[in-house]
Parts: sequence; C-alpha cells; structure tokens
Amino acid sequence: MTETIQLVCIVDDDISIRKSLARLFRSAGLAAETFESAKTYLARPKHDGPSCLILDVRMPELTGLDLQQALLDKGLDEQIVFITGNGDIPMCVQAMKAGAVDFLPKPFEENELIAAVERALTRSGGKLHQQATQIAARDRVQKLTPREFQVFEKVIVGKLNKEIAAELGTSIKTVKVQRGRVMEKMGVVSVAELVRMAQYAGIEPSAGPKTKVR
Repeated sequence: MTETIQLVCIVDDDISIRKSLARLFRSAGLAAETFESAKTYLARPKHDGPSCLILDVRMPELTGLDLQQALLDKGLDEQIVFITGNGDIPMCVQAMKAGAVDFLPKPFEENELIAAVERALTRSGGKLHQQATQIAARDRVQKLTPREFQVFEKVIVGKLNKEIAAELGTSIKTVKVQRGRVMEKMGVVSVAELVRMAQYAGIEPSAGPKTKVR
C-alpha cells in the first residue's frame, strides 16, 4: 500500500452536517473529506489505505442505499456507517445485510459515531492486509517451476519425500532439493506455514497440477 493514512469520507447533502462531522473526526486525529452527493463521491479515486464512509440514507438523486449498492456492483467492499434522521427498520436491515458496519439514527452521541468509525477502519485495515497477503502468496507461487509446483502440491497434502519421489518418478534426494527450493521461494520454514500460504493463494490441498495461479 502506498497510502496508509486512515480516511473518513462523509457524504451528506446538508453542508452543516458535513462541516460538523469533518471537525469531529479531525479533532479525533482522523483525516476527513466531505462530499455533497453520492455522484461526487463515486468520482473520487479509491483511497488505498484504511477508510470509512459516513453516509446519509436520504439524499437527492442517489440515496445512501443506492450508493452502497453501486459500490457493491463495482466490487468495492467499502466500510459504511449510515446516519439518518428518517430511517426505519427495513432500511436498517437492508443496509446491514449489504455489509454496513452500523446504522445510527439522529441524534446520536459523538462517541457512539467515533466508536463505529473505529470499528469500520479496523475492518478496512484487516481486509487490506488480507488482500495484500493473498497477492504476495500468488506472486510467490508464480516463481515456482512446474516441477517445484508439483512438489508443493504434494507437500501441502502431507506427502512424505519418499512418497513424492515415487509418484514423480525421481529420487528422494532430488525431492529434498526441490522441496527446499519451494520453502525458500514461498518464504516459509514449516509445512504448516506452506499450507497457509497455499490457502492465501487460493490453492486447495487436493488441487491438481492445473490449479497454479496464472
């Protein structure tokens, strides 16, 4: 990640709400940006670090729920905290089912909103870390030669060196060398770690030779 700052984005058609929330978050040590509509937010490049979206439910043109769905349609898993002065239970249920972190009716306590935002930022940071780990694991798998990948697949299902040698028609000594190269390229020192890396890369232990990530 090239951008690690935590960012709170506020989307509300009420300028007084935007200003007051921006002040609140900045006083809490968080960077904040404001947007007057869902369309202006959609035009912003995606933030690369942990982020949270504070979203008013009822807005002209695209509503908060519309924006949530538009982001999902784009494959963007934004961490959203809804705020509303005119919400109802069906709205809350819809928002939460679609992955919202919280749904706060106005008026709400400032510390209640800050707590929801902190949960959202923690969740966002966790997801970014998971994505980075998955990308790194796939990149490491790509560095394996075809034969190393065959050894890799057999090691993660618990095969012994002699079993791998017999199945691949090679010597135990050769398998030991190839296994060592696999461990080195994957950046691990144990079979348990290798299995986790396989999981991060999306490779099932029972997968065949064609499952190598391309």
